[in-house]
Amino acid sequence: MEWIIGLMVLLGLVSTTWWFLCEKKQKNKNTVAKGKIPKGNSGWPLLGETLDFIASGYTSRPISFLEKRKSLYGNVFKSSILGSSVIISTDPEVNKVILQNQGNIFIPAYPKSIRELMGEHSILQMNGSKHRKVHALIGGFMRSPHFKARITKDIQHSVKQCLATWTHQPTLYIQDEVKKITFSILVKVLMNVGDGEDLELLKREFEEFIKGLICLPLKFPGTRLYKSLKAKERMMKIVRRIVEERKKVVIENDEEEWGAVNDLVDVLIRDKDESYYMNTEMISENIIEMMIPGEETLPTAMTMALHFLSNFPLALSKLKEENMELKRQKINSSDDYAWTDYMSLPFTQNVISETLRMTNIVNAIWRKAVKDVEIKGYLIPKDWTVMASLNSVHLDDKNYENPFEFDPSRWEKIGAVASNICFAPFGGGQRLCPGLELSRLELCIFLHHLVTTYSWVAEKDEIIYFPTVKMKRKLPISVQPINN
Repeated sequence: MEWIIGLMVLLGLVSTTWWFLCEKKQKNKNTVAKGKIPKGNSGWPLLGETLDFIASGYTSRPISFLEKRKSLYGNVFKSSILGSSVIISTDPEVNKVILQNQGNIFIPAYPKSIRELMGEHSILQMNGSKHRKVHALIGGFMRSPHFKARITKDIQHSVKQCLATWTHQPTLYIQDEVKKITFSILVKVLMNVGDGEDLELLKREFEEFIKGLICLPLKFPGTRLYKSLKAKERMMKIVRRIVEERKKVVIENDEEEWGAVNDLVDVLIRDKDESYYMNTEMISENIIEMMIPGEETLPTAMTMALHFLSNFPLALSKLKEENMELKRQKINSSDDYAWTDYMSLPFTQNVISETLRMTNIVNAIWRKAVKDVEIKGYLIPKDWTVMASLNSVHLDDKNYENPFEFDPSRWEKIGAVASNICFAPFGGGQRLCPGLELSRLELCIFLHHLVTTYSWVAEKDEIIYFPTVKMKRKLPISVQPINN
């Protein structure tokens, strides 16, 4: 009996000593970093605070989960959501540091379902010099004058073609209709694929693929992730074939015979920097990943813009007036519409900025710290996940007056969007979306031709914010052609 008591005492001493050393180590660690780990609550075992987090996405105030914890713990706090312990930042200055520091301090940290679907070669998961190289290639192509001139005409054609079918439909579901514009445009930018069997197959399979981006990471037959991975396999066959055909042209011909660079496949294949060589598999995976804006982000922004304009007639009237003036100028001129015509419409740009501020589809950026980092007195320990919330900054009354009111005119007072750290719908830093100007152009062209062609009445609908922003009823409207 005595030996049992002795063993228990020994174990107690060992446990106490171990706890003391761990506490001392943590205190020393915090002292070195000088900051403090943010306060917060881990919630329920396993579930954490996930249910509260999701529930707020089905209310009219999507940041209620964040607001409650901000009031308790401050602008930066810790929580446990979606199976991860996470430090959440609602502070624009902290977010700026998180977004601008890549590779050496923060690396991407996405849910397992996204990592599975994107693949190991995804640009989402690239870091350092390779990511910078690929990002620069994409951005350089999208800023080129040749691309801007061609894509402006392509978008105009696609928008007009889609709008022409609206006249004879009693009810239109905008969330579905605009995808007919955006997906085909993006596939043309990526692979120069026009109307036909390949486009139809890609569209059908992509709709199945994207459903698995936010789901349980289970991949046996019948699960959502399994179905999405199978859809990706079928898409990969089409994309691989296109990439291989282009590679064959490059290999079998001299550079003078390659022709103009028409899409991102050409850009990635023709890059001569061997240290950043991308094989067929890598190019194909990234092409599929870059289709996401055509199916989700742009259609959502278009739908939300119509939703807000339908409910704020003064803003709609001002938008129509500006765009009708441009249309009159073009009727009296022999010049075609150019990229600069659309991008220089100030109120239209303000409508877009206000739409993105209120319902940005990318509600947060997820990263993981590769080492201890202190920001504004907060310690983010190594290997912790950090979530930079964009929505909470966009909808904070300290940053915007009456933040839940749609008011495009506020941007006349705010000034330049690019320098505003309280507005980051396209991310920031080295991972700033390279297609942000293209996205704004497409939104401008759509709004211009819509408001100068139709008037409309929208049925009552409401916004859902989880897992991504969308309209509950897909925004049903009825349209009437304008007699010009």
